[in-house]
Amino acid sequence: MAAEASKTSTRIPEPLFAWRPGRLRAGGWRLTPGPATVAVASLLCLLIGLLYLATQIRTVFSDQVKQEYASLVLEAVEHAQTARTRVGVWDEVPGAHDTAANGYREARAELTRRLASLAALVNASPAGAPRIPSSVLLPDATLAQMDALLGNASSYWHAQRDAHSADMRKRITLVSRMLIAIAALLFCMLITALGMYAKRNRQLAGQSHEFEHAALHDPMTGLANRRKLVAALEEAAMQASSDAGAAKIAVLYMDLDGFKQVNDSLGHRVGDEFLIEVSKRFRESVRRDDVVARIGGDEFAVLVRRFSAQEELRHIAQRLIGCVVRTDEQMGMGMVRASIGIATYPDLVDDYRRLVAAADAAMYQVKRSGKDGYAFVSRAS
Repeated sequence: MAAEASKTSTRIPEPLFAWRPGRLRAGGWRLTPGPATVAVASLLCLLIGLLYLATQIRTVFSDQVKQEYASLVLEAVEHAQTARTRVGVWDEVPGAHDTAANGYREARAELTRRLASLAALVNASPAGAPRIPSSVLLPDATLAQMDALLGNASSYWHAQRDAHSADMRKRITLVSRMLIAIAALLFCMLITALGMYAKRNRQLAGQSHEFEHAALHDPMTGLANRRKLVAALEEAAMQASSDAGAAKIAVLYMDLDGFKQVNDSLGHRVGDEFLIEVSKRFRESVRRDDVVARIGGDEFAVLVRRFSAQEELRHIAQRLIGCVVRTDEQMGMGMVRASIGIATYPDLVDDYRRLVAAADAAMYQVKRSGKDGYAFVSRAS
């Protein structure tokens, strides 16, 4: 038996992780965007938007300062024009009166001070405004020169204030739109991140299911492996114990007689095809709740979760033997049969953990007795 199992054909499963190069394009490898790529691109867009927004806000404050500066200049112009009007009033008073002369001198001095203040503001402007010549501030400056200066200054700085005000309103509108765009970008980033997170979770769940299936099933036949059989056996035993001993479980351990000759004479490929085909028939011949497992090589086991009489197990064993015979006849071999050992719990074996070993021992008894049959384990086992 050990010699037969050592020569049994096995198929090496494909690796769970395999490197698959992407499709080539003219520019090189195709890059598949992942969560990290999308996150980096979104953050870059967000950073650029925030930098642009900061620039616009800085410009808005700059425009506001320029508008306030123009307002200060216009206020100084209004004060100077008021002083100029007062000078004009005193200039019309006859000069024979001392009061008129004193009033005119005081008004002219006030006008000179106002013009000096205006000149200080205008000449200190960082915007490159037309400078006020110092000649206008001299005592011999004519009123016509002052009137022309004040008119030009008033027109220029009114235009400057209106331009800065319009520019500020335009940039505030732009900042509002940019804030809306950044909020939309953040919302899209959030939705995209949630979508990619959900997709990744589904992928991980699928991979986890694949890993779990690969860990508990034979890669060639798709049947349960020994680990899955042991887990199912423990579950069935716990359920049987909870039924107050009314339920019984059984294990049928099966070895394919003559399978070694198939590999030796027809090759391992044919042996693999035989195992795959007979495994399908095994699965179809038992109930849905029962477990068919490939223990290794040409050895199989069937866990019967519930039965009432040994006659049911005899029928199952006969069906399993029939599966082997039909597969052998279909493939035209004429050399493969089956030997089956049957162990039941709790009537014949009092410890469910010994069921597989007991059924294996009963199977060897069948092989020593001529093979191609089945037998129950003795109560002493």
